[in-house]
Amino acid sequence: MADKKNYYDILGVGKNATPDEIKAAYRKLAMKYHPDRNQGDEAAAEKFKEVNEAHETLSDQQKRAAYDYELEHPGMGGAGGFGGFGGGFEDISDIFSSIFSGFGGGGRTARSEVGEDIQKEMTLSFMDAAKGCKKTFSYTRNQKCESCLGTGAKNGSAYTTCSRCGGKGVIQQVQQTMFGRTIRQSACPDCDGTGRKITDKCPDCRGKGFGRKETTVTIDIPAGVDNGSYMKKKGMGQAAPHGGQAGDLIIVFRVEPHKIFVRDKFDLKLDLYIPYKTAVLGGVVKVPTIDETLDLTIPEGTQSGAVFTMRGKGIRSLRGGVGNLIIRVIVEVPTRLSKDQKRELEKWGGTVELKQCEHMKK
Repeated sequence: MADKKNYYDILGVGKNATPDEIKAAYRKLAMKYHPDRNQGDEAAAEKFKEVNEAHETLSDQQKRAAYDYELEHPGMGGAGGFGGFGGGFEDISDIFSSIFSGFGGGGRTARSEVGEDIQKEMTLSFMDAAKGCKKTFSYTRNQKCESCLGTGAKNGSAYTTCSRCGGKGVIQQVQQTMFGRTIRQSACPDCDGTGRKITDKCPDCRGKGFGRKETTVTIDIPAGVDNGSYMKKKGMGQAAPHGGQAGDLIIVFRVEPHKIFVRDKFDLKLDLYIPYKTAVLGGVVKVPTIDETLDLTIPEGTQSGAVFTMRGKGIRSLRGGVGNLIIRVIVEVPTRLSKDQKRELEKWGGTVELKQCEHMKK
């Protein structure tokens, strides 16, 4: 490292300078030595080049970490050739794995683990899904131990800082590759990446940091959920090891079918049976919706299969809109008629047939 320039000195900042301090120093010097302000000045041009080189290294967390290590361990640089890796690599994939696993990352600290998510299926009636509802249910999960606050240590304090990693939870290894020197980080094996070692285990959870408990939760289900819709309750999943953040509870909905309504996204479809007389002469019929019963006017001469739409009488969308109610009328043909009814119908049907024949002759 003796033959390299000190980037901190070039920027005029200390080794513990923050990213903002480094950025501010760079901007000041870049303006001072910019070629446009120092035309023909070779010394200023060289200084501008050094300032940019220093900023490029110190503004990148990984590059800075590797550079800091070289400052602290001078004389360890230089590639050892293909026969001098010295890092115990078994094949070329290990080399690339080492390179991309970290050039430093000096800012890393003890790992904070996240617990696993829990997925539960909830069955809803058609109307509950369409109109929204509130549901309360219970399930069993790993819950953070209240005695040790999830740390696994007695009273949450019976632990010491790991001496091997100094509480960072990670250790660094310098390895020589054909591409130069790399710094590889891995979880500290002594403390399992937590940065601390338990001296006295919690008697309630036996050092696990959690225990199996039944949890009751109440959820407000909005109107409009459908099959496959889901809700997420953050932090209601499995407890995390070492007192980390708990996972999430994911509730997936399954909606039961309805006896008369068929759902098409946010529209509702309904087959409505109407009397033969109403189809012929017209009239008003009652139509059920998910909230109330409404009147529908049937025009004279309505054919079976005719479709009517009641706008805004479908299902409310999760985004605020409302679908339509689409009604297909089916004409009910009478199966039992009196002699007088049959006589009148035959008389009426014969008249229609006669008019059709006369029309075809023209």
